Amino acid sequence: MLLFAVSALLLGSPIASSASGQATFLPPNDLSIPVDSPMAKGIVEAQFNKVLNTIEKIYKPIVAARGGVLQINRKWTDATVNASAQQSGKTYILNMYGGLARHETVTMDGFALVACHELGHHLGGAPKIGGWNPWASNEGQSDYYANLKCLRMVFADGDTKDFTHMSAGDEVAENACQAAFPKAEDQAICFRGAMAGKSVAYLFKALRNETVTPRFDTPDTKVQTTMLATHPPTQCRMDTYLQGSLCAQPVGAALSEKDPTVGTCTRSAGFPGGYRPLCWYKPANAAELLPPAARPFEVAEELAPSFGTLLNGHSW
Repeated sequence: MLLFAVSALLLGSPIASSASGQATFLPPNDLSIPVDSPMAKGIVEAQFNKVLNTIEKIYKPIVAARGGVLQINRKWTDATVNASAQQSGKTYILNMYGGLARHETVTMDGFALVACHELGHHLGGAPKIGGWNPWASNEGQSDYYANLKCLRMVFADGDTKDFTHMSAGDEVAENACQAAFPKAEDQAICFRGAMAGKSVAYLFKALRNETVTPRFDTPDTKVQTTMLATHPPTQCRMDTYLQGSLCAQPVGAALSEKDPTVGTCTRSAGFPGGYRPLCWYKPANAAELLPPAARPFEVAEELAPSFGTLLNGHSW
């Protein structure tokens, strides 16, 4: 089976964990959207469940291959506008709340990204939050994982073809995806992941009452002097979703629990793009702060097998 075949590479080594704290998609907030609220303008319960059914179908065997059990708590009636991840022994827990799903900015594609972010806390590798959550990938890395790995598998599943998404296009993201991948199938999944990121960035803007609209052509220019483990700013997170979508690493490339350069796109390795933004990511290697080497870089089949292959049901 495809997922069992790639899980060892995709996930790296199993993690031993006792009961732990939670890692959340959003900073704490007081917004509440009950089932019967006039503010409930996002997705409905059937769509909520369809997204999570797809996530569960793909990731249950992946987590099982790691020696764990995936538990998705479907809290549809809970008005909380957030999502969270936690570990208890070998149980990898996702808490998915109806309050967030009902927010007017949330599409099915965007909600899939939220679930992928929470999976990223479990499976995204280094860099980690540390401290009270040593098991969890930090917030920026979980965002990166969502588009680098998870959404690529989710959107390659035929069951997601009718997921709701942003109706408007984005020329910047579309052009970037066309430049990053030679195949139309890969370009389409790249663009879809980027647009899922744009939709949740609009959620961040709304929750923070921000007046500036995040855009793909106005990237965050801040350079962190230390690794940011907490939730990055709105524009920075949207930049991360785009870069995760643009990274030409294959879906099955291993991630490391200790080395954040493994299985990701780096300047020092010669990748032309798909780097984690410096507005949250502080590379240990100073070479990562420099432009990529001026040499041709091609997306080869063995490097980034077409996501269209997944759509056609072929094995890796």
